[in-house]
Amino acid sequence: MLKLNQRLNRIGAMASASFIIGTLASSDAYATSKTFNDISSNITKGIASIPGLLAAVSYVMGLIFSILGVLKIKDHVENPSQTQLKDGAIRLAVGGALFGLPIITAAMQDLISNNNTSAIDGNKLNKVQMLVN
Repeated sequence: MLKLNQRLNRIGAMASASFIIGTLASSDAYATSKTFNDISSNITKGIASIPGLLAAVSYVMGLIFSILGVLKIKDHVENPSQTQLKDGAIRLAVGGALFGLPIITAAMQDLISNNNTSAIDGNKLNKVQMLVN
């Protein structure tokens, strides 16, 4: 049994190493960029999908924390002396906050964006006007 586990570990290591090398070798990684403008535009294109990734991670983690919170509350109901109620409540609160995070960030982006006519103008935020009587 031990030899079988060692062989499976070796096969898994070789498969993951070949996948990583194949992935790295198949992409050009924008290596033809020569000017600072090209490099900065490639960086901008590369990080454009990060908000979507963060929203997906936030939803998944919110789901996980919510499930763990419900399970902790179930443990409290079954054995109140061992599991405190606050453990489940904290996990449920964190799960709800993670579910709401993408919605709040989207609302903030819509408020500050220039596409909206009622949005806050960034240039006006830098100028503080005081009314002196």
